[in-house]
Amino acid sequence: MPIPQSLAQLRLPLIGAPLFIVSNPELVIAQCRAGILGSFPALNARESGELARWLEQIQQALAEPQPAGCPYPVAPFAVNQIVHPSNPRLAEDIELAVRYRVPIMITSLHAPTPVVQAAKTYGGLVFHDVISLRHAEKAIEAGVDGLILVTAGAGGHAGPLNPFAFIEEVRKIYSGTIILSGAMSRGHHILAAQAMGADLAYMGTRFVASAEARAIPEYKQMVVESGAEDIVSSSSFTGVLGNYLRGSIVRAGLNPDELIQSDKSKVDFASLRKNAGQKAWKDIWGAGQSVAGITAVMPAGQIVDQLEQEYRSARQRLGG
Repeated sequence: MPIPQSLAQLRLPLIGAPLFIVSNPELVIAQCRAGILGSFPALNARESGELARWLEQIQQALAEPQPAGCPYPVAPFAVNQIVHPSNPRLAEDIELAVRYRVPIMITSLHAPTPVVQAAKTYGGLVFHDVISLRHAEKAIEAGVDGLILVTAGAGGHAGPLNPFAFIEEVRKIYSGTIILSGAMSRGHHILAAQAMGADLAYMGTRFVASAEARAIPEYKQMVVESGAEDIVSSSSFTGVLGNYLRGSIVRAGLNPDELIQSDKSKVDFASLRKNAGQKAWKDIWGAGQSVAGITAVMPAGQIVDQLEQEYRSARQRLGG
């Protein structure tokens, strides 16, 4: 099954993943105008009326034509909806997405049925995060347009599976669009994802270290300076296993080697949950093992330029 037509014209088969707190209209606009799909969590717009203003700002910026001679079109954008009982804004945010005809909604953490039903009313697409075959089966049953396979090493709420094994299992039951997430930060990683059977790659941590990202300078610099072994997996901060920068845990006054695992029944994704006085995402910084390939903070457009050069070089090396 071919990928949706709206994504077939992307400069690279790449989605900039939604980053809680970090993604903002400036980053999304920069990603889309650089030719890749940009996204943000609806909950990042925290004040009343802010989400509508963000949607208007993004749509107006993306309606501007590309400069003369630009070889790629402006890409569409996506909004991440947290489909979980702890999110009191879900119905309101879905209604806004329908009103503004958001091209793509990315769903996570619960069955996406209400979002799929809403998107169908105006022709929008829904891609759903999954970390297991069981989650994939439920999303397929709900009628999603694509699956985001979140594998080991991904930033934020990561999955436990190796990408080779996970793609192989999902492809046995699903011929639709597959987006691969997990420890990717370079252009050759995008090509590798395609070689494994994915249609698109999904990068989040790489864009934390972008000029436009709404992350404090210390967070961005820690992403640049960290390696794969500096990523700590813990359920302590949200109740679900996630990957975080070791340095941020230490900075918050906690011992990363003595974290107490949380009770999943007390999960609260909609708020900035406190742990020992610190807040997940705000004080404890999410990141994936892809920090191993990140060496500098750059504007998002320059990051995409670099990714494209690496992608094309990798194809040349392989004779394709």
